[in-house]
Amino acid sequence: MSTETQAQYQFIDKIIQHHVGENSEVKDLEFFYGGNFNLAVRVQLKNADEYFIKWNQGDHQGFFEAEAKNLDLIGKTSSISVPRVIGTGTMEDKEYLMMECIPSGEKATNYWVDFGEKLARLHKNTAENGHGLDYTNYIGAAPQINTWNENGIAFFIEHRLRNQLARAIYDRKIDADLEAKFETLFEKLPSLLPNEKSALIHGDLWSGNAMTNPQGLITLVDPACYYGFREAELAFTTMFGGFDEAFYEAYHANFPIEKGFHKRIPLYNLYPLLVHVNLFGEGYLPAVKKIVDSY
Repeated sequence: MSTETQAQYQFIDKIIQHHVGENSEVKDLEFFYGGNFNLAVRVQLKNADEYFIKWNQGDHQGFFEAEAKNLDLIGKTSSISVPRVIGTGTMEDKEYLMMECIPSGEKATNYWVDFGEKLARLHKNTAENGHGLDYTNYIGAAPQINTWNENGIAFFIEHRLRNQLARAIYDRKIDADLEAKFETLFEKLPSLLPNEKSALIHGDLWSGNAMTNPQGLITLVDPACYYGFREAELAFTTMFGGFDEAFYEAYHANFPIEKGFHKRIPLYNLYPLLVHVNLFGEGYLPAVKKIVDSY
């Protein structure tokens, strides 16, 4: 065993003993090296309990504290399953998050219908303050500013589109011509989007964050939640392949949305596309330009 691997084992053991107890003994470990700056491990104890621990090796201070708050916020609605948070903190100068481990299962026959119904239930949670959240969190590795705004379209422009646009301009990924087209689009958005009251949304809802739990039903992971437009959430689900049609039918049956949604999907998806431009490069710019040019 290398010195680095031994140090990781000791680090993980300290977290487990801190949150579960000094007599906890590890039976098995499975490491995951996904993401841009996080490491993770699935831990099985000798008493058969399983946990999932993530920690960072970057400068994203407060990342896991925010994720823990996100999970607790969704969990308290009792609308849709998320992993239970065991604890979060700092150990050996590394921030970490420890939560229950959700083993993967096979999809039940009613998986998509159940998923659609539960997401609709989540979205029926709203906030008196309007659109936003009490703290800054992250979507992927990108900080997500959530300053409250009573006006949903103003929130979407300022704290979703303009925030990511500014970063892309600073990094010289977007030129003055495209910036001017965005400003024109911002003037049009109030007439293009329905200014609904806010809904509690997962915020990063694609297939990679939708797990199938041992019961064959949905468990959501890695939320980037806030109170915002539920249509933005549904639009996000159409990226990277989309979900089964039964999901959308079940959602609409439980919480109908305004007509013309499909025409609005590209507008909402400008936000995750800009995030991808900033995190992963200019390969996503043609899709951004195509949407902006069409308005």
